[in-house]
Amino acid sequence: MMLNPKILLFTDWYAPGFKGGGPIRSAVNFAREMSSDYDIYIFTADRDLGDTKPYDDIEADTWIRKENMHIFYASPQWLGWRNIKNLIRTTGPDFIYLNSMYSRYFTIYPLLLYSLGKVSSQIILAPRGMLQEGAMQYKTGKKKLFLGVLRNIRILKNVHAHATDEQEKKDISIQLSGISSVKVIPNFSAPVQTYQATMKNMGEINLIFISRISSKKNLIFLLTVLGRVTGSITAKLTIRGTIEDDSYWEECKTLINKLPGNVRVNYDGPVSNERVCSLIQQYHLFVLPTFGENFGHAIFEALAAGRPVLISDQTPWRHLEQQHAGWDLPLDDSRRFINVIENIAEMDNTAFEQWSRGAWEYAKAHSENTKLREQYKDLFS
Repeated sequence: MMLNPKILLFTDWYAPGFKGGGPIRSAVNFAREMSSDYDIYIFTADRDLGDTKPYDDIEADTWIRKENMHIFYASPQWLGWRNIKNLIRTTGPDFIYLNSMYSRYFTIYPLLLYSLGKVSSQIILAPRGMLQEGAMQYKTGKKKLFLGVLRNIRILKNVHAHATDEQEKKDISIQLSGISSVKVIPNFSAPVQTYQATMKNMGEINLIFISRISSKKNLIFLLTVLGRVTGSITAKLTIRGTIEDDSYWEECKTLINKLPGNVRVNYDGPVSNERVCSLIQQYHLFVLPTFGENFGHAIFEALAAGRPVLISDQTPWRHLEQQHAGWDLPLDDSRRFINVIENIAEMDNTAFEQWSRGAWEYAKAHSENTKLREQYKDLFS
């Protein structure tokens, strides 16, 4: 009997984790979709982003079988050069799939082991948007140092890259010049749920922002926009996500305290992936004025939940207004963001229903029309 090829996926965080955002969803969706064609082994940390305690009821530092795949949840004390080298050797993968760019244990160590001839597997590197211009402006020195080392040790000529759109392909070609090849394949997305409408009263709008709270996600821009909406509407914003940058969050809170009385803001902490869709369906508009996303899982999940989105033009989700699915706008035109919020607020239920249905139909068409499994099988061949 022919054995399926073996993929060893390195990822800093994996389910049941959710605070790491999109990269976790990318890894979970990939493993779920490809486990029938490949033996999937997942190497990850035993705790979520920022947590000091491991997951409950999960045995660490050993392989466990879960949902037709093998998962190794590594404790901090287990993580180390020798253990990772031995894990790769004993697993014997045909492919190593790196689900990040700058992670010490889950990207750098495997690449260095490969450069030293300790790994013979084919390497597939998925930067997950970490080479975008919007992402490169933070911690620039350390990132450039690491990228320079990668180029100098000359291993890129044997490494293949996975980009999720054409812009990321360009970013990879610039930052990782000399890489063997770059294939563009969108991420697997969450399943599209049954359409569910919501009530919309004229003069009111409930917005939701779901993302990590950091400079890249640009929450300050959204708060500034909300501070300029007309006083004749009532706006409520709910913020959900992990606080990644405490000083940035302090700036956000200062702005929140200065908002006019017709605008209310609540921060309710991070939300698990399983609850995202049902949560978004309680709101009218998903907003993410990000400086850059290589996919944007929360954006797709909002569309799949049947809610229009208001996002920047720095994501793969473009020309949304033509489909009555939302708006992708340039960040140098805050007036257009204000106009969209005010226009939606003034919609009655019938008008809003057209945009909700348009968002859901857009997501459904995207999900049905992309033949992703065959593209990924070509990547891992």
